[in-house]
Amino acid sequence: MTEAVEYDVVVLGGGPVGENVVDRTRAAGLSTALVESELVGGECSYWACVPSKALLRPVLARVDARRVPGLAGAVGGPLDTAAVFAHRDYWTNDWNDDGQLDWLGSIGVHLYRGHGRLYGSRKVAVTSPEGEHHVLSARHAVVVCTGTRAVIPDVPGIAGARPWTSREATSAREVPGRLLIVGGSVVAAEMATAWQGLGSQVTVLARDSGLLPRMEPFAGELVAEALREAGAVVRTGVSVEAVVREGSTGPVRVVLQGGETLEGDELLMATGRAPRTEDIGLETVGLKPGDWIAVDDSCRVPGHDWLYAVGDVNHRALLTHQGKYQARITGAVIAARAAGSGELDTSRWGAHVATADTEALPQAVFTDPEAAAVGLTLAEAGRAGYRVRAVDYDLGRVSGAGLYADGYRGRARMVVDLDREVLLGVTFVGPGAAELVHAATIAVAGEVPIARLWHAVPSFPTVSEIWLRLLEAYRG
Repeated sequence: MTEAVEYDVVVLGGGPVGENVVDRTRAAGLSTALVESELVGGECSYWACVPSKALLRPVLARVDARRVPGLAGAVGGPLDTAAVFAHRDYWTNDWNDDGQLDWLGSIGVHLYRGHGRLYGSRKVAVTSPEGEHHVLSARHAVVVCTGTRAVIPDVPGIAGARPWTSREATSAREVPGRLLIVGGSVVAAEMATAWQGLGSQVTVLARDSGLLPRMEPFAGELVAEALREAGAVVRTGVSVEAVVREGSTGPVRVVLQGGETLEGDELLMATGRAPRTEDIGLETVGLKPGDWIAVDDSCRVPGHDWLYAVGDVNHRALLTHQGKYQARITGAVIAARAAGSGELDTSRWGAHVATADTEALPQAVFTDPEAAAVGLTLAEAGRAGYRVRAVDYDLGRVSGAGLYADGYRGRARMVVDLDREVLLGVTFVGPGAAELVHAATIAVAGEVPIARLWHAVPSFPTVSEIWLRLLEAYRG
């Protein structure tokens, strides 16, 4: 190894979370190095959030347009898949990160390309693709932002079947004739929506009793109903026992529990995520390789006053926007400690704690219909010991929804803490519902009393009138 190069902060992992950490620490005047083995911008920019939404947007726009009188007849044909793929490629910059590198240079961050590993206390060793070795030493903090990878379950025949993960599903350049999707959570539901809309015959095989199991049950029910109406097959409560691929390019077959066999041209395994910690040197600081990294509410690793783990890798909230939120919190924590500014603000909603991870976590799922939620579900609130009431309303009965689309179908729920009369959680399912969730996030994070929400008047005729209807239903 070469002699260590010293920085104030060394960040291991250059996805959106790592980018936000370096942005915040540089803004605080700290010298910062970033280590990345793949593309700067990470999973979200190249294989997840960005390309998936580029594929989904034309599918959802066409679905919405077909529900608008006077427009429906003009959008009856198939999508131009070449144009959709070209638009996706534009947003991923053809899987080139030059723009990200320009930004890093503009804020004075030193990038080390290569595989980084912890190298004992406050050090990271980097091996470049050319075989060069560097040791980076951190005066104040090392921040692990290595994210997650797709989990492919160890079922017989899976290796030879060459299944897709989310990476292949978002970067494919041809529409498979038949696509089998194993899984029922967000990746499965979104990719089923995208590829069915692009012309594939999709079959979803979910082990759970419904889709989107971490949301209110009606969310998965409405999404499954729409997928079936679009021509997809959705089966729940099923397990895959084996997989067989014929030759190098032949069809793939999955064998279900009980012996039934299904055939497709491609197989997407959307069966969860695991931390990318198996080869980052955790053992050199007394942690177990391959594990999620436990942290406190400031994202610092207990027992290591210099080590932080931010984003998916700490398993607090596997969402890009939430990892970026953690990064902003962590950047502020590192800057405050480096400046020796005294006590941190660790009060419940203080500047140095990631409270929203547990109390106001928002998510949007870009299916048809869209599903968006923040905070606790009714079941979660009950398990947490709150005295609650759920208020439900048919979203299609709101005037703005009927104007948005003929036959608008959706549902909304707010979960009310009866002792404080504030919202613990809100869920919206319906076309365009993702644009409703931030108002709910403000209400939940701000613990806005229902008596005050009554004075937040929604504009007519928008779908946001759902707020008035929910509050009326609560008041009786």
